[in-house]
Amino acid sequence: MSEKVIISSETALFDLRLGELLKYRDLIWIFFKRNYSTRYKQTILGPTWLVISPLLTIFCYTIVFGHLAGLSTDGIPRPLFYLAGNIFWEFFSDCFNSNANTFTGNAGIFGKVYFPRMVVPLSNAITSFFDFVIRFILLFVFIAFYHLRGNVFFMTYRILLLPILLLQIALLGIGVGIIVSSVTTKYRDLQILVGVGMRIWMYGTPVVYSTTIVPEHFKELFMLNPVTPAMLIFKNALFSTDLPDLRYFILSCSLTIFLFFVGVIIFNKVERTFMDTV
Repeated sequence: MSEKVIISSETALFDLRLGELLKYRDLIWIFFKRNYSTRYKQTILGPTWLVISPLLTIFCYTIVFGHLAGLSTDGIPRPLFYLAGNIFWEFFSDCFNSNANTFTGNAGIFGKVYFPRMVVPLSNAITSFFDFVIRFILLFVFIAFYHLRGNVFFMTYRILLLPILLLQIALLGIGVGIIVSSVTTKYRDLQILVGVGMRIWMYGTPVVYSTTIVPEHFKELFMLNPVTPAMLIFKNALFSTDLPDLRYFILSCSLTIFLFFVGVIIFNKVERTFMDTV
């Protein structure tokens, strides 16, 4: 006798369905491959853009923020400083942007086939992680180049915290991303604001500048940005720059967990009825 499977929308608001996600691990891999195949379809250079894009970005940053604006980089060569900040920010940005249209971008398949919807945000985060790994290798090539030129940088033991930093940023990107995705199923105006909001968020994060230029009376507010403490620890691990107060990192992790929980709750609630509004 075949096993009876009952599909029900009556699930707890906070339910990651980890058991189901494990069963659907092959589907996660399929979505992961789909992300790359659709991204580079009909392109000449393909995944090479993962290297070319940050190189073009740091070239522009070096001219605009380095030579024209003259922003401090704590004595670190500007291309190296900008590349480190850029790849870390892009990891968060990719996690967020890829999940901000989870419902609207996958409405077709969601309406036809059942599977745990969290498969999509998880596969998007894994895709962003592999992008980060490729860019991180590029960063090490730059570090080796500057070592050969006499610019020696000593990594601190905090490089061992990198998995924790990436997990925090991934959860933050997923949490905020699925909140936006859930809300935009009904209010499409938010999609227009997402691009502007991410640019503002980036400039509120020490990607292209040192925290030494931030006024003292503004630093408390500045450090409430949940990406900032992780970014500073990442740069400290690579270049021995200033380390943020531990309490800010704890606050950042707490806010990340809160936003992730809220995101999952809203995601699970909207999942039941989103086909009526998309």
